[in-house]
Amino acid sequence: MSNPITDFANLDALATHLREKLEDKKYLLLFAYNGTGKTRLSMGFKDVGKNNGGIDTLYFNAFTEDLFSWDNDLDNDTQRVLKLNSDSRFFAGLQELEMDNRIRPLLHRYADFDFKIDTDNWTVKFEREVSNGETSETVEYIKISRGEENIFVWCFFLAVAQLAIDKQEAYDWVKYIYIDDPISSLDDNNAIAVASHLAQLLKDKDNEVKVVLSSHHTLFFNVMWNELSEKGRRNPLQPYFLSVDKSTNHYKLRYTNSTPFFHHVALLKQLYEAAESGNLYTYHFNVLRNVLEKTAIFHGFKNFSACIKQDNDDPEGIVHARMINVLSHGNYALFEPMEMLEENKQYFKKILNDFMTNYRFNPELFPAQPEQTAEES
Repeated sequence: MSNPITDFANLDALATHLREKLEDKKYLLLFAYNGTGKTRLSMGFKDVGKNNGGIDTLYFNAFTEDLFSWDNDLDNDTQRVLKLNSDSRFFAGLQELEMDNRIRPLLHRYADFDFKIDTDNWTVKFEREVSNGETSETVEYIKISRGEENIFVWCFFLAVAQLAIDKQEAYDWVKYIYIDDPISSLDDNNAIAVASHLAQLLKDKDNEVKVVLSSHHTLFFNVMWNELSEKGRRNPLQPYFLSVDKSTNHYKLRYTNSTPFFHHVALLKQLYEAAESGNLYTYHFNVLRNVLEKTAIFHGFKNFSACIKQDNDDPEGIVHARMINVLSHGNYALFEPMEMLEENKQYFKKILNDFMTNYRFNPELFPAQPEQTAEES
């Protein structure tokens, strides 16, 4: 069955369409490359609600970071703080809901610094424990990196989203959550962790808030699809591929059916590049298993092991299938990168290389096959 494509003359029409879709779906998942208009679409979605009678959308996008700005104390260079925009409804629960205690456990999943919010002056100061021989001291008013700031803002948003899902009075206006590219600066390992954590939050059985997720990050998209989708006719999730027709400037929304059509090739390219560089981590077995499963389904096999090359010393592919089973099981919460053992790297490269040899892909995406080691040949 072909996947239908819907044409929209502008982003307002597309935003209205997404709201209509959410009348019978709980989640919408959009994949779109950078430059397509994802951020503008998220703001357009918010504006449709505003024009229809009031603000109803809690959003995370590039504009969310603009609610935070640095005061670098240029005169004394000692008390650097992050200022909060007190005019935004995003901070509605700041003074009454102990946001420090809600953000801190989220932040400590990803970072080693701490913070304190000054609710009188609407500022945040950051601090870090620094070891000094056998002792340590707390260094206050530090300037955190741009990546650390992004993580802090994301955790702040997660705390607010949880309050909206819990129907706290300060956020009872939230009917929709729209999240655009939350992990643009995170590596693949943290992308899995962030996506899995977000999915658990959104799957709260008491959550009545409808959600739109848009991203250009294939691994994030893939994990969100696997986490939020459910088998059956009433699947609460609907996935789409969003693009722009350059000749007409119209927006194209393509429903990708039960299996998003594009991500397996992008994932395979990521695996290939990781194998080429040697930067292989245990979570890459999760991704490889997913690609094998999708391929097996496409070719009508019941198990991904059918896509594993059968060698003379392992005619049924049992050894490699068991290895993938063992190394791909475990949750997504891989907050510290765990590099594969060298022996497992060789197994991984062999399984991947055999797969790419048996199932031909566009060679322009993979300019040179990974070199075989003596153990592989």
